[in-house]
Amino acid sequence: MSWSGHWHGFGPWIGAAFEYAKEGRRRPAHPNGPPMVSGPEDAKHQELLVQYRAAAAEFQTGNVPPMMTGHWLMKKNQVSVDLTWTDAGGALAWMRKQYEANRPFEREDGRQAYADLDVKLDYAADVLPRGVDVCWVHYTSSKGLLSLSVVCCPNRFHPEISCPLPPS
Repeated sequence: MSWSGHWHGFGPWIGAAFEYAKEGRRRPAHPNGPPMVSGPEDAKHQELLVQYRAAAAEFQTGNVPPMMTGHWLMKKNQVSVDLTWTDAGGALAWMRKQYEANRPFEREDGRQAYADLDVKLDYAADVLPRGVDVCWVHYTSSKGLLSLSVVCCPNRFHPEISCPLPPS
């Protein structure tokens, strides 16, 4: 599988699991507008449209990770020159730094809850050059949920999304 491009880093996002679970705000607006709601256009219908529009607006401006990793490229306000790399090594170093600053919680029984950092980095080093996004999510020792992503650009799974910030 051949791929040529660069990478953008997003995050780390650290927040409550209940915020991460609000999927509506983690999805972009549908290209054809709000979905049709069957039934009469009553108060409930209007309420659903208001909720849809609020969630779609929050997707564009919010920093909660999107449901699909490639959709980060739509969040132009979240992209940074400092987190744009033409060498996967820069992305790997950033991921290591974020992991070390926000380590996963350790189980009370001493058993391992997540894969070791070296396993995660080996996987990322293998797939990033092939155009596969990498997203790490884990609970931190303070019980916050951490999410960080490295997104390939152009994105293999969302080729219609343009680059938010080409590397200089």
